[in-house]
Formats: sequence, structure tokens, C-alpha cells
Amino acid sequence: MQARLPQLFGRLPKAKFEVLAVPEYSEKTSASAYYVFGAPDGSRPGRLYIDTYDAKERNLDEVEAVAYHEGLPGHHLQISIAQELDNVPTFRKYEDYTAYAEGWALYSERLGKDVGLYQDPYSDYGRLDGDIERAIRLVVDTGVHSQHWTRQQMVDFFHDHSGIAETEVQAEVDRYIAWPGQALAYKIGQLKILELRDRAKKAQGDKFDLRAFHDQVLDSGALPLDVLTDRIDAWIASQK
Repeated sequence: MQARLPQLFGRLPKAKFEVLAVPEYSEKTSASAYYVFGAPDGSRPGRLYIDTYDAKERNLDEVEAVAYHEGLPGHHLQISIAQELDNVPTFRKYEDYTAYAEGWALYSERLGKDVGLYQDPYSDYGRLDGDIERAIRLVVDTGVHSQHWTRQQMVDFFHDHSGIAETEVQAEVDRYIAWPGQALAYKIGQLKILELRDRAKKAQGDKFDLRAFHDQVLDSGALPLDVLTDRIDAWIASQK
């Protein structure tokens, strides 16, 4: 993916990127993968941590999608570009909006398809399975906090619409109960970026430049989705 980034972006981050194993002291309780952003002065690179504990028992179908989500062109690229901006107030370099940041990372999983990756059907299945999980979050997060679903209703919906393992289902459901709105933000953000991309393509036709679109999405730091929409609409109008 790193070699293909110039096909997708006009602006690339200067920050270095590393992939490391989760520290031994936390590997038994860690998420399967997570990103820690680098220091703004470049003294520490952005780091993608992979949990290798009990590796032989791990399902590897989502590894490729996770690499794009947490690393490039997902969290590392988006956060690093924001930190390196010189045309915004300092606080905006470090602002975070979940629907934007996680929406971008989920959108980034699909960018692998745009540049010819996911050549292993097993990995592409993992991408699709992960996308289904994020779609389920829209329903169960809303179900419990708006429609007063029981915990068992949430579990049953997972089992009715996916093949996600029982252990993961139980952990995911508890997460949604404790953190209203966070889980559904992934799919909301991804759908909005895809909507804006389609809008720009329809308006610009053969002149549509995917690299320019991505730069517009990223070159102001993290934004609320309504502000991002206004920004892209203004850019579309300016291109006319």
C-alpha cells in the first residue's frame, strides 16, 4: 500500500511509520491491533501495534483490512497529515471527531480495492466481514440506546446477521452499551465520505481527480461531518 499511495493522494505525510508487536505485559488483554500516533516533532514515529499472543489460534482473514485501517492509508496517514498542517490553528491539528477519524479509517479499507490489492480472496472476505460488522453496529448501537433493546436482543442480532465468534460478540455488545454512539460512527463516517466522493464524480465527470478529492478531505484536519460536507461542496463548486 505504501508504494501505491501516490495514486491516491497528492499530499503524503512526512512522519515515519513502524509496525511493532504489542508489549508482552499487555498482550493477553490487548485489542488485536491499535495505532499510536507519532510525536509532532518527528522524534517518535507513528506505530501500529499487532497482538501476536497465541498467534496460531488467531483468525487472519482481516489482517490486510486492519493494516489499511490502522496504518496506511488510515489512521497514520490522516493523523500525521493533520499534525503537519501549517494553515490551521494549533488545536485543530489534534482535534478528533470519531465519525470523521473512524469513518476515514473504514473508508481506507476499501481503498485497497481501488489500487488492486486484496488479491487473496481470504483477505477480501475479511474486508467484507469487517464491513458487515460495522453495519451491524448501526443497528445494535441505535437499538440499545434509542429503542431500549435488551442485551440479548443485541447478541441475537449479531448471530442472525454475521458469523462473528461468540467471544467477540459478547465483548462488542458490552462496548456499545458503555459507549453510546461510538460504534455506529465508523459506518456513518464511511458512508458520508463515499457519498461525497460520488457527488464530486457526478459533478466533475471525466475531470474528477481522486487524489484531489482525498486531499480536500484531509487537508483541514478532522472535521464534523456537516463541516466536511460544506467543504467538499464548496470545492466542487470552485471546480466548475
